[in-house]
Amino acid sequence: MAFFLLSCYASFMQITLDIPDEVAAQARARGLTPENYVRVLIDDAVRGGSRALEPKRGRRDMQAFFQAMAAYSEKIPQLPDEAFTRESFYQGHD
Repeated sequence: MAFFLLSCYASFMQITLDIPDEVAAQARARGLTPENYVRVLIDDAVRGGSRALEPKRGRRDMQAFFQAMAAYSEKIPQLPDEAFTRESFYQGHD
């Protein structure tokens, strides 16, 4: 029988730095404090992943998105109901 001793020590480090105005602006655009934004950037770098750092979308952004999607929709021809039958989706498949 083998026993393994796992040691879990959490390391904490405090770093003081001057945050450039550009980084602070990016943090504000994402709805984060500069400290939390830098924390997320460091966490992403350590994990090698990518967390969503996109700015929070507001109601106006969402409305603009849907208006852009609907732009020129009156020019899209109407399809008959038969175009959306199960058989029409699986034509040529057995």
